[in-house]
Amino acid sequence: MKTLFKSCLLIVLLIGFSTSNAINKNDNTNLVASKTTLEKTKKQFIKVALLLDTSNSMDGLIDQAKAQLWGIVNELSYARYNDEHPNLQIALYEYGNDGLSSNEGYIRQVLGFSEDLDDISKELFSLTTNGGNEFCGQVIQTSLNQLDWGSNPDDLKLIFIAGNEPFTQGKVNYKNAAINANEKDVTINTIFCGDYNQGVSGFWKNGADLTNGDYMAINHNQVTVHMASPYDDAILILNKKLNKTYVAYGKKGVKKIALQLMQDSEAESYSNANAVGRTVSKSSHFYKNSKWDLVDAVEMDEVVVEELKESSLPKELKGKSATEIKAYIKEKSKERTSIQKQIQELNTKRRLYLSKQEKENSNGLENAMINAIKDQAKKKNYKWK
Repeated sequence: MKTLFKSCLLIVLLIGFSTSNAINKNDNTNLVASKTTLEKTKKQFIKVALLLDTSNSMDGLIDQAKAQLWGIVNELSYARYNDEHPNLQIALYEYGNDGLSSNEGYIRQVLGFSEDLDDISKELFSLTTNGGNEFCGQVIQTSLNQLDWGSNPDDLKLIFIAGNEPFTQGKVNYKNAAINANEKDVTINTIFCGDYNQGVSGFWKNGADLTNGDYMAINHNQVTVHMASPYDDAILILNKKLNKTYVAYGKKGVKKIALQLMQDSEAESYSNANAVGRTVSKSSHFYKNSKWDLVDAVEMDEVVVEELKESSLPKELKGKSATEIKAYIKEKSKERTSIQKQIQELNTKRRLYLSKQEKENSNGLENAMINAIKDQAKKKNYKWK
């Protein structure tokens, strides 16, 4: 009888173990399936770190960067990956400026990877030049160490470094920095401000070749050509209407909406055409402001209207019920979508018009970056519409 009992107990234990093991395997299978699904739906990023020499001789380069930012952003907004728009993150470094700490190699992270186009514009316009030592290898290595490049193999991860001194200066060997870049799947593109052959002899081309990046030489003192189109005035009128669809909330709201207007003004300081470029960027999927704008925040499920405090609301919504607030936001969202669509339609005509203009009107930094990005993006199956 005892033997029979032991045999039955053993069978029960074995069945239990097998069932448990089967459940665990099933759980693991579900986990793997969920992980695979998550990876398939993971959003792709275009990550661009812009390393700018801000020594005395680079006023023209900084001016080009300020003037051409929106053209670069707009071109990237036409990119597709698996028929979807990737996100864009831009980081900004300055180097070679005597006003920076010598302990840090005369290098400063101006802005880490950010999707906030207004912040990027603000920081770019804050740059000034001053004489200094230009350590290319060190600024590249610093950006690789400090920035979150991520591990998604489908992300497009690019460094653009621009300057005019030999690439070999400084205590960090650029070749070692290139090895680290390859390990992180980051492509280094070099932009020499001066004669092409001088840049080659200064190892700027070699600096790009080591990661299969592009080497380019530009005239950094070339004045940016802002080409006007017959559609500019209509787009700028729509920009004013677009601004009125933003509903600022929270502590950041008032400051950020003021920053939005300030960056409109900064863009316009170069020309109407540049202001048009910024307006087009604001009508694209890249321009999201959920941290301070209720329309974007609700659309992206980052706030619950019922949980908003009265003190965080703008004056036009104070004392309103949740239902009234939702209706107001919905109306603003509808209005914004319509305006953005109109801007995009006008921009399609504008792009066609500008494409027919003379090639010599092309801009140095903008064209150098866009051409490199497109070439490298195609290798990862990104497409342009």
